[in-house]
Order: sequence, then structure tokens, then C-alpha cells
Amino acid sequence: MSAVVQLLGANYPTRLAATPDPPGALRVRGALPIPAADWVIGIVGARAAAGNTMALARRMAADLVREYGAVIVSGGAVGIDSAAHRGALDAGGSTVAVLAGGLDAPYPPRNRPLFDEIARAGGALVSTQPPGTRPLRRLFVARNAVIAGMCDAVVVVEAQGGSGSLHTARAAHRLGRLVAAVPGSPGCEALLASGAALVESAADLASARAGSPRAPSAPLPEAGSREARILDVLDVVKPATGAAVAAQSGLAARDAIRGLAALESDGLALLVAGQAYLLSPLAVRLRASST
Repeated sequence: MSAVVQLLGANYPTRLAATPDPPGALRVRGALPIPAADWVIGIVGARAAAGNTMALARRMAADLVREYGAVIVSGGAVGIDSAAHRGALDAGGSTVAVLAGGLDAPYPPRNRPLFDEIARAGGALVSTQPPGTRPLRRLFVARNAVIAGMCDAVVVVEAQGGSGSLHTARAAHRLGRLVAAVPGSPGCEALLASGAALVESAADLASARAGSPRAPSAPLPEAGSREARILDVLDVVKPATGAAVAAQSGLAARDAIRGLAALESDGLALLVAGQAYLLSPLAVRLRASST
């Protein structure tokens, strides 16, 4: 069973109601915990996410619930979204999945057991669309704006350059919400380069909320070192393979590959398609701050 919550109704999310163009009504299955919540956090990211970032999203969501009483909002997709919802449920908290299509056939179908659990645990499924609406591409963009509007902060855990999660972050930024990102993926590095708070834990997000965001911790390699020589030949736009890096830096191919792996681990180099590498926005920021 679902209910319709009108814009002027008592259960309508107050943060969303205060945005410039809120939806006139929300269709809700479950109970919206947001109106009374002190801190509402959106955690979003890639569908095809890496195992370590999935684990981080789940842990961060659980810690935000346990330590700060937060309500977690995400988009119900596979990957990071599901991990965030699961983390909130792990901690016995409430979570809200904002869906692009109608509530009668929630997308993706494989997450229907998760959706049922969210509703049973005191959370909610939310949609702006009537029953029977298919989750078309344009509706995902609108869904992302609703997530941003519901939240005090949006955390992007993993994202490629064209990820829909970046739409959520941009919408949050326009609304004056706190935007945060986990370093290590191209989309997140771009957010960090544009001023997003760096977070890897619930405590990092709480510090950013208090006005003391965490500074990048990876140092630039020592001048003349293997990694420094590699950074000198990497570019922010034109990818370079390990062979090209070896040729340009004067390093043996084996040393170039090892150095690139170390730089990627530190977030200073980004691995892209074709086993090639780019200079990361983090490396650019660190270089700028060191001059």
C-alpha cells in the first residue's frame, strides 16, 4: 500500500519543501522518517562499484546512523545505493529509497527484497511518479534532484565522469547543501577538485559539517623519486600507458608500472580505459598548494 503526501501536508519532507521547485506530491510506501530527523544524508554512487567502495559506503551509512542518528537517503539502485541502504538497516536505522518510476513496479526488480525490508524497518520508498510509470532516463535526473533536496549533505562514494551521481552532487551544490566525495574515482576526484569535502568515514563527514573538512592526506612523492618522475610526465587530459610513461620518464617498464600502481593507490594517478593513466585532480591540488 502507498499513500500520497501533498506538499503542504504535515509529513512532507521539510528540506525538500523549502527548495525552489519542490514536487507537488510524493507517493510513499512505508513511513517517511525525514520530517523529524536532525541529519539527513544522501549517499550515492556507481552501480558497477568496486568491492572496497561498496564496503565503505555500507560502513559509513551504518556509522552515521549509530553515531549521529542520521537518516540515509539513496536511489535504490544496485551498487553504492544498495550498500548505503543496507548499512542503515544494519545499524537498525531508517533509510529512504527515492525511485525514478512508479512504486507499483520498483526498479530495479532485483532489489525488491531490499525495498520490502526498507519499508518493514520503518523507512520508505518514495516516488514523484504515478503508478505504471516506467523509469525513463529523464526521470532519473529528476529523482536525483529530489534526493538532493531531501538531504542536508550528499556524499558521492564512487563515480565515473558521466555518472548520474554527479547530477545529485550538482543539485545539492545549487541548493547550498554540503557536498562530499570519497577520493579514488574520476568523478569523485573532479568533485574534490571543485571544492567538495574529502570524506572516507562518518567522522570525516561530521567534521565537514562542523566546518573543519579533512585535508587531502596523500603527500606528493619526494623530488627525483620514481613516482615524482612519473608524475612529471602524466597529463590531466591525455592518458598515457605504462610503456609511454616508461619511455618519457626514462624508467624501466617494470619500474614505471610499479610506480603507477603506487600513485594510483595514493589517488595521485587515475587508471582509465586501455590500461592508461591520467594525473589526478588530487595531484593537481597538492602541487598547487605546495607552490
